[in-house]
This record gives sequence, C-alpha cells and structure tokens, in this order.
Amino acid sequence: MADTPDTPRSTGRPSHQNVTFDSAGTPAHGYLARPPAGSGPGVLVIQEWWGLTDHIADVADRLAAQGFVALAPDLYGGNVAHDSDEAFRMMRELPVARGVELLAGAVDHLLARPEVTSETVGAVGFCMGGGFVLYLAASDPRVSAAVPFYGVIQGEVPDFSGLKAQILGHYGERDEAIPVATLDGLRRTIEQQSGIEADFRVYPADHAFFNDGRPEVYDPESSAKAWAATLEFLTTHIS
Repeated sequence: MADTPDTPRSTGRPSHQNVTFDSAGTPAHGYLARPPAGSGPGVLVIQEWWGLTDHIADVADRLAAQGFVALAPDLYGGNVAHDSDEAFRMMRELPVARGVELLAGAVDHLLARPEVTSETVGAVGFCMGGGFVLYLAASDPRVSAAVPFYGVIQGEVPDFSGLKAQILGHYGERDEAIPVATLDGLRRTIEQQSGIEADFRVYPADHAFFNDGRPEVYDPESSAKAWAATLEFLTTHIS
C-alpha cells in the first residue's frame, strides 16, 4: 500500500537534522525537540514516506511544547522525496527489518538522554511511519504507547506476541490506501496474539488528514480530535 500521489508541501530545505547518534552499528541522524522545562517523557516521531520534512519536525516541536522530549529519526539519511514516485522508491529501498533496527537505536538514544525522564517511550508515526510504529512496538517492549496515524503495513503483518504497548490508531474513512474494513482484522490479530485491545478510531477524512502542509487532504476538525486523544494517551501510557 502507498500514500496518495501528491507532492509534499515543504520548503525545499534538506531534511531536518540537529542530533547524531549510533544506531544499528552506524551513525544516524534526527531532529530532537526539547520541552520548555528542559526534561520530560520520551517520544519517537516516525516520518511519512516523504522523509524528515517540515511537517514531521513540526509534530516533534508540538510534542515538545506539551512537555515531551521528541526525537524524529531520519530514516532516509538526509534525503527528502520531491514527488510520490521518488517517495515510493525511497520507501521500498528501506527494508522493514532495517528500519526497525534504526528505530530501536533511536529508542536507545532517547532513553539514554539525561533530559528524558521516562523508562519507556511513546511512538507516533504517519503513513509509512505509522506502520513502523506497529513493527517497532511489536518487537521492542520499551515502547509503551504506540500511535499510528493511517499506518501503512508493508508486507507481512507484525508478530504481536511480544507486544507490551497500548495502541491508539487514527484512520480516515475515505482512505483508499488503508480500507477501514481491514482494521477489524488487524485489531483481532493484535488482541489474539498479545491480549491487548487496540483502540482504532476512524474519522470522516482522507489519508494524511493530519498533515496541515497538504490542504487538499488536511482535515482540521479530525486532526484536532486525534491530536487531543494522542496527547492524553501518551501522558497516560508512557511510564
């Protein structure tokens, strides 16, 4: 499954990077946003298939403004797609297992930072990144709060037997990439394998409805509801 075929709204700048860390045996980069108080619980922000764009950095900034230490790992190593064909190619060139390795390294880095006060982290992701939220949470018990926004699962559904995280998912009822009819099956699989009941919420919106840089799909009302629920969820479930 893939995102909708629209070009991302961005400034054209290179990918946002302001922090470097070791991940999966190689140097990795990302965008780190700290809260006004200087410390707080840790949250990963996982990019759409476009890359580490203005939108993803803005989400990290918004989480920081709410008291979280937010890290957006750069899964494309500084590259940002300019159209859907390029985004699809870049997504396909990142194997899921490798992406999960890089994200696990980002969890290492986040939890090791002195300003992070939590023993677990939250993970919030969008489109491709929403799928990676589920893959990461399924494999890493240090993720205690998983929030996929219209998460695209590439290939096999994750093995959720080791899942420890609570899950809050946000989806659009008009999303052709992720038909709403498929969510019941995914919810049942998660519950059967882990005993955890995922909370999947559906909004009268399209794919990428939270991306305010794309006015053709952005839905302010649905976004506001999803954001408020996400903040409450992260506050409750990050230990």
